[in-house]
Amino acid sequence: MNILLTNIKKLVQIETGETKIFRAGKEMSELHTINNAWLYIRNGIIDSFGEMKNFDKSKLNNIDNFTTEIDTSGRMVFPTFCDSHTHLLYDGSREIEYIDKIKGLSYEEIAKRGGGILNSTKRLHEASEESLYNQAWARLEEIISMGTGAVEIKSGYGLTTEDELKMLRVIRKLKENSPLTIKSTFLGAHAVPLEYKGKQKEYVDLIINEMIPMVAAEDLADYIDVFCDKGFFTPLETERMLMAGMKYGLKPKIHANELDYSGGIQVGVKYGALSVDHLEYTGDDEIKALLGSETMPTLLPGAAFFLGMVYAPVRKMIDSGLPVAMASDFNPGSSPSGNMQLILSMGCIKYKMLPEEAINAVTLNSAYAMGVSDILGTIAVGKKANLFITKPIPSIEFMPYSFGSNKVDRVILNGKIYA
Repeated sequence: MNILLTNIKKLVQIETGETKIFRAGKEMSELHTINNAWLYIRNGIIDSFGEMKNFDKSKLNNIDNFTTEIDTSGRMVFPTFCDSHTHLLYDGSREIEYIDKIKGLSYEEIAKRGGGILNSTKRLHEASEESLYNQAWARLEEIISMGTGAVEIKSGYGLTTEDELKMLRVIRKLKENSPLTIKSTFLGAHAVPLEYKGKQKEYVDLIINEMIPMVAAEDLADYIDVFCDKGFFTPLETERMLMAGMKYGLKPKIHANELDYSGGIQVGVKYGALSVDHLEYTGDDEIKALLGSETMPTLLPGAAFFLGMVYAPVRKMIDSGLPVAMASDFNPGSSPSGNMQLILSMGCIKYKMLPEEAINAVTLNSAYAMGVSDILGTIAVGKKANLFITKPIPSIEFMPYSFGSNKVDRVILNGKIYA
């Protein structure tokens, strides 16, 4: 089925020349649009677009009776969000820990009591693959309805070889069945299991010598991730695990500098990580390391907000010439939401990003952070037709301004009307 959208109030985040893989520094405030536009989708791909005043239906490629025409008067069209960092495959919820947070316990204190990641690990072990799949599927349906078209999903609640493989197999099944573009990340180094307390090196050895080869043997992951931070894995341990993963073709991504200046950003840059994520503690040395690298600094404002943490110095990062991406960190403990519209708003409210900068951070730059900016993240001829049509809204600025409502009316994924 082909789709023709006409009378688009504003077509947002377009590219007409050479497509960019990300925008950095001052370029992040650039957002190209067309007022009163049309767009034609053919065979799941963006075929052409332009201004209505120049529209000639007879010149469209293979236009026929099977083309669905949608009048989008008063509505805008955006590329779907790319959510480059989530942990949305988990069992149940952790609202009791939420009460502990209200009472003043820190993230680290809750973890030491067997809560946090280890709580989810216990529950995941007891859950069936079918149950995990069904719960994750419901979460995918929810994020689609709010405009997400691509998502990265991590393992990391298994922490044993068997359960990490279990998670990754479920993610593979989601990949096969969901209309979303999904990337899979192996995060065996998400935490140290209770049985390895005091024996952390042995757990790192298990990841290197057993988990990574088995993940690779079944081709279960696109990326490898490590939680390189205070109280978790050291830079040297992180290097060992990244090198092992890279030998098997797994490109690095890193949890870094959420809890302290951990050295994780520098390790990520050293090993060509696709992204380094969290970054609450980012100083001059970290910015210097990132400048000129191919590593995308990725902010997770939902976690900083939910945990009451410091916010990354985003204005300084952008003003220094860095690109910035944003993702939801959708997980049961520190960011129980996959709403990328809310993340867009937080970029403006908490990080003082301009709406244009924030939109670039949740589309093109976040597409780069999950390795898909060649096919997603902007509206360009030849890219995958993953778009959303807004409800009637007055301006682009209304998207982050109206943080409490769903502005998405209809979603198109792979050139098909999904919702």
